[in-house]
Amino acid sequence: MNFNAMGYAPAEAIAIGYGNELRSDDGIGQRVAKALHLSKVKSLAVHQLTPELAEALAHANLAIFIDACFTSESSQVQVQLLSPESFKMIAGHTADPRSLLALTQALYNRCPPAWWIKVPGVNFELGCYLSPFAEVGVAIALQKITQIIDENFSLLL
Repeated sequence: MNFNAMGYAPAEAIAIGYGNELRSDDGIGQRVAKALHLSKVKSLAVHQLTPELAEALAHANLAIFIDACFTSESSQVQVQLLSPESFKMIAGHTADPRSLLALTQALYNRCPPAWWIKVPGVNFELGCYLSPFAEVGVAIALQKITQIIDENFSLLL
């Protein structure tokens, strides 16, 4: 298998789950990424989105970002189609998915179609375990990712 300079194997789709696993439900994104086992999908569990991920995104035909959100934003798992937007500068080593897509476009002149899955959580205190509410959201997020992959199969051929 060929690997690029960053050590990523070329992927048809990439799923990036991010968040702090030491802050209970904030680790939802990483939990989803670690539980995702689909062919043609490279799954990454990371603490935060960093500019270095742009190279992996440039090699993907489809991207899915998974993160936690507060229930005040929504009590349902949200799926949002993304487009590259540089409205928010990448501060230090932390990026928003849209800014990371814009960086990918600027550096590589290529950006995959992308979705942002936000899973609501209720406990963001120090801890290593997800709340039962978040666990249900993880299961729903996995179903939604499978649906996105199935509906966009032609992009992965």
